[in-house]
Amino acid sequence: MQHHKPCAFGFTVLLAFGTAAHGADLPKVASGRIERMADFPSRQIPPRNVDVWLPDGYPKAAPYAVLYMHDGQMLFDATTTWNHQEWRADEVAGELIAHGKTRPFIIVAIWNGGAARAAEYFPQKPLQELATKDRDELLATTYGEGQKLFSGPVYSDRYLRFLVTELKPYIDSHFKVSARREDTMLMGSSLGGLISMYALAEYPKVFGAAACLSTHWPGRIGDSPENPVPAAFFAYVGKSFPNAGSHRIYFDHGTRTLDESYADRQVIVDGLIRAKGYGAADFMSRVFPGAEHTETSWAERLAIPMQFLLAPNAAH
Repeated sequence: MQHHKPCAFGFTVLLAFGTAAHGADLPKVASGRIERMADFPSRQIPPRNVDVWLPDGYPKAAPYAVLYMHDGQMLFDATTTWNHQEWRADEVAGELIAHGKTRPFIIVAIWNGGAARAAEYFPQKPLQELATKDRDELLATTYGEGQKLFSGPVYSDRYLRFLVTELKPYIDSHFKVSARREDTMLMGSSLGGLISMYALAEYPKVFGAAACLSTHWPGRIGDSPENPVPAAFFAYVGKSFPNAGSHRIYFDHGTRTLDESYADRQVIVDGLIRAKGYGAADFMSRVFPGAEHTETSWAERLAIPMQFLLAPNAAH
């Protein structure tokens, strides 16, 4: 395994995701429209905005597939994001649907928890498998001038219960969508990639597919060959990820900034996924040379995972 070197730029990006978008203006979109559930209530996690993107023509093509995307405040409008970047999710999805490259779908954009982002997105079961010393060291990780990566105890299992028992039932009952597993998908980047993978593994009867962009296998800021966190993820994937037959999974990464430390870890995960029977029809892992750990980079390749998850012939 190669040595992994820290990347200060990547650290800034990883942590800045945790900063809520300035203001609460409705994002301006180039196609479709946004309906917002402001401060969506939950018994599992603190309330947050949920923005639902509906494509042009909705609801004429009902029932629609549903793509749940994390870091929802970063998806649509660069004028409202902390770094003035966006995923261009409305432009990409609108064009794909209009040209028949995907089946019709809506996007449920779930805002992250601000300073609690890492606590909500870091998979809880792999964390619990770390030795106490390693777990304590991870949770005490700081950056900048002593700011902590984790705002408190990790509660990603509660975040998933929010998705499955509160948000999804609301979406299914208030929008013209299919509630089937085959039409229910997840997507996220970095820690959002980790929570997307984790959700599919923990709720394989609810979610049919996940796309994990620039998945943050190191799990923390600062990395070395002795980092025990990736091994905990490998063990979890090998034990808990569903066997092939009813799901689709996509991974990718770039080669610059924080993504520099992902390549050899992703190769191991790819081997674990293939060992479960996944092949070209239901598994894709891509490398994008020169791509950075930024929304701009994810926007440039977003059409690829969207088509993989939502191609007209992708429904089981």
